[in-house]
Parts: sequence; C-alpha cells; structure tokens
Amino acid sequence: MTTMDADTAEFVKSGFLAAVPFARTLGVEFVELDHGRAVLRLPDNPDHHNHVGGPHAGAMFTLAESASGAIVIGTFGDLLDRAVPLAVSAEIRYRRLAMGEVLAEARLARPRAEVVAELDAGERPEFGVDIELRTAEGTPTGAMTVVWTLKPNAS
Repeated sequence: MTTMDADTAEFVKSGFLAAVPFARTLGVEFVELDHGRAVLRLPDNPDHHNHVGGPHAGAMFTLAESASGAIVIGTFGDLLDRAVPLAVSAEIRYRRLAMGEVLAEARLARPRAEVVAELDAGERPEFGVDIELRTAEGTPTGAMTVVWTLKPNAS
C-alpha cells in the first residue's frame, strides 16, 4: 500500500472535519492518517464525561466511527464521483473504563483493490473497518467494527 502524500492527508483532514460538525463539537483531532489506517484523538473534556468521570460512551462511539470514516474518505476519496460511502452497521465493545484522552486507531479490513474490483464489476461492495480504542498510555478500553459500503451513484 502506498503512503498518502501530505497534501492529500491535509485535504482529507480538513474536509472530514468540515463535513462532520459533531466530531468538531467534541474536539476530535487527527493524530495520523494514511491509506488504510487512521489514528484520531478525543481530548479529555469534563463536559463530555459520563457518571463515572470518563468520556461518555457516545463520545467514544463518535471518535471510533470518525476514525473509520476518515479511512474510508482517505482510501476511496478518488471514487466519490462514482459512489457514495455509507456506514451499514457498527458494533462497539466497551472493555475497560477510559479516563483522560482516548485514541482510536482504525484499520481497513480488506485491501482497497478488492473493494474497487467489486465496484468496477457493478456490485455494491461492503467492507469492514476495525477500530481499537485506548488511553493515551496505550491501555485498550474498547473496540469497534464499522461495516461500510460504496453505493454506486445513479447514472
């Protein structure tokens, strides 16, 4: 897999945050972005805490879903004239109480070439993005899988 050039990465980051106001509201930040991988951060904000002092489950869901969306746009952004990316389903598993800032590391579960080949064949491909949630110190606190599709544009 090729490395994303800096201009493309900046375009994806700024476009993503412009298109997803709720991620901006929560203060989600990009840490790393490349083809098939993204790391985003949710800063610690007492306004977003739950009843036990950690980030609210909804904020963690948004962080993880945002990381998956960033990969999709970064990996398939050149196909937006042909197809619309849509989340099909998401499953999140909260494993341990998160305190402080939280990181979400997302990875594309299928090679881009396979997904594009299905789209080229006239299919509506589905593909997963796996996300690990962890503290700033690296302790895993949860995991999420988002299944995405590329819905071909009507001709």
